[in-house]
Order: sequence, then C-alpha cells, then structure tokens
Amino acid sequence: MKLDRRLFLKSASLAAVSLSHPSLAASLNPISKPQQFDPSVIGLTVPEINIVRVAVIGVGDRGTHYINQLLNIDGVSITAICDTDSTALDKVMEQFSQRDLKAPDRFTGNEQTYLDLLTKNDIDIVIICTPWEWHAPMAIDAMESGKHVLVEAPMALSVEECWQIVNTSEKTQKNCMMMESINYGRDALMVLNMVRKGVLGELLHAEASYNLKLHKHMQQLTPKMGNLDRYKNVKLNGSYYPTHGLGPVSLYMDIHRGDRFDYITAMTSPSSPSSNQDNREQQHPLKGLDVNINTSLIKTVKGRTIIINNTVNHGSASSVQTAPHSRIQGTKGSYISSPNRIVLSSNTNEQYLNTFNWEQKYQHPLWQQLDRQTKHHCLSHNMDFLMLWRVVYCLRNGEPLDQNVYDGAALSVVSILSEISISNRSHSVNFPDFTRGQWQT
Repeated sequence: MKLDRRLFLKSASLAAVSLSHPSLAASLNPISKPQQFDPSVIGLTVPEINIVRVAVIGVGDRGTHYINQLLNIDGVSITAICDTDSTALDKVMEQFSQRDLKAPDRFTGNEQTYLDLLTKNDIDIVIICTPWEWHAPMAIDAMESGKHVLVEAPMALSVEECWQIVNTSEKTQKNCMMMESINYGRDALMVLNMVRKGVLGELLHAEASYNLKLHKHMQQLTPKMGNLDRYKNVKLNGSYYPTHGLGPVSLYMDIHRGDRFDYITAMTSPSSPSSNQDNREQQHPLKGLDVNINTSLIKTVKGRTIIINNTVNHGSASSVQTAPHSRIQGTKGSYISSPNRIVLSSNTNEQYLNTFNWEQKYQHPLWQQLDRQTKHHCLSHNMDFLMLWRVVYCLRNGEPLDQNVYDGAALSVVSILSEISISNRSHSVNFPDFTRGQWQT
C-alpha cells in the first residue's frame, strides 16, 4: 500500500513538470479548496518533550551539517540516521565517536529503507535532507508514523503534493516545517524586528532575489551533495528556487497571519547554455545546463507587491552574489540588503543611517539570547544553528513552531504556479489558500 502511494506521489511530481504544456496548465485548478475534516495546525502545540529524539534521513552535505549543529544543542538525542550510501553513514558516525556519544541506529540499503527507520519508537522528529522528489513522500510517511517533520526546501513539487502534506499534518496533528533557514539569519530577524516595531511604517512592496554563481558551484558540487537538486531545477521554466529570497519577506508581510499570497505573474528570459570553464566541469552533472533569468510578481490579498528574481550567472569574473538580496519598502522608509542600507523619511536629509547603530539597536531578541548563551562556548553559531535550536526549544517547552505546514506549502508552490503562468503567456495564476481562510484570524 505504501509503495503504491509513493509511486502515485512521484507520478504527481513528474506531472507538475509537464505543466509547461498550455492545455495541461489550463486544466489545473490551483485555487481548489479541498474540504477540511481535521483541525487546523496553526499554532499547534504538543506536550513538552524533555529530550528531543531526532532522526535524519539523508546525510549528504546538508544532513551532515545539521547533525553537527544538533550535537551542540542541549536536550537533543540523535537516535537514527539513514542514507542509501553506507560510506556517508560511516563518515557521520565518526562525529559521534569523536565526542564519545552513543552512536545512532543506522539504516541503509535501498530507497525504501527509510520506512524501517520510521517504525522506531524512539523518534520525536525526522529531518529530511534527500533529493527533492522524496521530500513529500517521506514527510507524509513520517507524519503518518507519528513523527514531527523538518524538511528541506522545497516541501513539495506539485500542487497536489502540497495539499497532501497539509492534509496529513492536519490529520495527524504533527508539525511539518520547511527548513528555510535564511528566515533565522541575523539580518533577516533584525529587519523583522524593525518591521514589527513600525520603523518602516506600513509595508507596501518587497523584492526578493536569489543569484547563483553557477561556475563557482560547479567547481564545488558533487552528485552526492544534497543541494545539487537546486541547480538541476534551474532547467525548469519557472522560478526555480524562490524560497530563499521569499522566506523572510513572507514573515515581514505577515503571510498567513493577516495577509496571504493572492496571485502570481511570471516571465522568463531566453535561455543560454552554461559555459564549461575547465576539464572538471566538462564531466560535471550540470554540464551544458541551459540557464535563464526568471522574474515573478506576486500580489497579496492586501494589495502589496513582491518581485522575485532568480538569476544564474555562469561567468567566473562576475560579482553577482549568491546571498539573497531583498528590499522592503514601507510608508516610513525602506531597507535594502547586500550591503545593508536603510533610509527613513523622518531623516530630513534622507541619508543612509549609521549601519552599526541600527543593527545593534534592532537586533532580534532571539539573536541576543543566543549570543548570551554561547559567548562562553567555542560555538560558531549561524542561522542553521539558530533554526534548529529554536525548534528544539519550542518542542521542549510546548510552544508552537515559528513556521507551519501552510507556510512551507505556500513558498513551495511558487515554482509550480510561476511555470503555469509562463506557459500561459504570463497570465496570472491564483494561489491556493492552504489555510482554508484561517489566515485572516
């Protein structure tokens, strides 16, 4: 039964790619609102978990990184790890032996082996760092086995998968959070703090860009690195990786907390083949990848506008940054990142304010707390560390997670809807309301 359902989900994922055909795109109704049978998981709280028992599926680049971060967080026990590559598991086990920690149970073999891991009773939450087509099936199976879920972006590859994850989270009353760690970056949370304090006034517009230096990453990536999927997805005729730039903006604009994405219009530039700079790149999985520039425009129900740009540059001499670039425009001022700049209308000369002063003044309480707790330890804390630390804190204290399944679904569906828009001459496409109207309250 599980195998049949997973095959169905994977078929649905492949069907999403075929939406570039206009007749198929026109036949999909992404604003459909399936009937709700189970309680919403907005503000979901669970009984306090004294020691959060964690399993990690996929221990490539990202999975191994998360394990290293978790080993520096109090109240965490890693009880199981899973990967089809036994060599990768051997490498991860070294981290536990070096720290004289109990080794987690290991699962390896074929692509179905993770189901054996899910039968364990000593797991509270599963972290999924696998190829994208497995994100939704594994998240659904994990929730149905009674576990909470953290899943890498994107959460799903089709509108149908997004609804299936939402419905499963509601049915099981289990958390399913997409790990968009940029939301926990020092700058992102600082701006969120400024927005909530009214420094920029009422928000009107935002820009959320993510630029990739393809040449640089072609030199670094290997087929076993989990984020290789991000670059393969560049071939899609849509916004191939919107969550990194859009994640913080959705927090600033209170998406699902008083506003929501209404519709999207998208365009893509002509494609050009990526260059092959050296012999190593000629053997690379991304060799000859066609790249383009995608621009998507989102309108929210409150009338705000958001521009999303996904840009790929494959020239080694380019100064294009890989970090997300954002701009937030409000009635009282604006903030622009990379580098950080802010201008307020109350400043009569409209000059950029002293960066150090306002970064110190508006640093988010979470970062202030983290700085206090780690200043006596040799910890290189970062946004990934804070994200995991915060999840563990919420579970141990019976508090809702900062992001829920509806947030992950709305961010993940952007790629799908942008492709539908492009295949229909950039006509606007409505967003599904995954909250079924509860975003208003």
